Amino acid sequence: MSVLTVVAVIYLFIMVTFVLAMLRPEQSLSDQGAFGGLSLSMLRYDWRQLAGFSSGIYFTWFENSTIVAFGGAAIAVAVALPAGYALAMLRFRGRRTLLFMTILTMVMPNTVLVIPLFLEVSVVHQIDKLWPVAVIFGFFPFGTYLAFVHFKTTLPFELLESGRIDGVSELGLFWRIATPLARQAAALVFFFAFVADWTNYFLPLVMLPSSGAQTVSVGLQELITSSQLFNASAAAGLNVKLYIPELAFAAVLQMLPVLAVFIGAQRYLQRGATLGAVKG
Repeated sequence: MSVLTVVAVIYLFIMVTFVLAMLRPEQSLSDQGAFGGLSLSMLRYDWRQLAGFSSGIYFTWFENSTIVAFGGAAIAVAVALPAGYALAMLRFRGRRTLLFMTILTMVMPNTVLVIPLFLEVSVVHQIDKLWPVAVIFGFFPFGTYLAFVHFKTTLPFELLESGRIDGVSELGLFWRIATPLARQAAALVFFFAFVADWTNYFLPLVMLPSSGAQTVSVGLQELITSSQLFNASAAAGLNVKLYIPELAFAAVLQMLPVLAVFIGAQRYLQRGATLGAVKG
């Protein structure tokens, strides 16, 4: 416990100094470090600097990330719930094989699939388009496994049998009985899928090569390489110079959607933390 506390304090110190850095002028940071006089007016300055960088390209990246992350997470939920229900509650040939393949896909590195996916998307001439990335993000086997565990452990099989005796179709059972009881599972799937999509770097880097189509996780790397601090030659031709406060502000903005989704789904996440637990 003491080791975890020490690690938590270290990470908290790093995060606090990082957030405070965007409230300090560059010269003050160089002279006094992050813990010095703070000014909320620096937020307006940081915002103007980001808005002035390449005609506000950062906010275009932010919009692109919002589209692919929310779109991919929504598709993941729409696919994972019926797939998990089928694997948990239906009996059909190949069910165990499909479940094994789902678990096997979970442990497969995402980078292995990038080149085949790039070739497939390139064949249909959709490179540099957002919708293929959102659709690919919707392929989330971990979400299917979470939904499977939820339905397997919380949905009474007798309730479904009663519905079948009354003549309710499988689609009706899923929509009327299973779906209303799957809010915790849906929240977990959406949260994990959104975080994975929002922070994904390699797939958008390959699928969205042009600057205007990039996501914010890829764009942050471009901000860093365009900063006077890290690449003076690249920053020489830019009208807007980016330093530590602006870069810290851009990184904090990137974290806000994940924090907002976490806060919004926190009630369901707390209940879903015991997903699959068995009462003793």
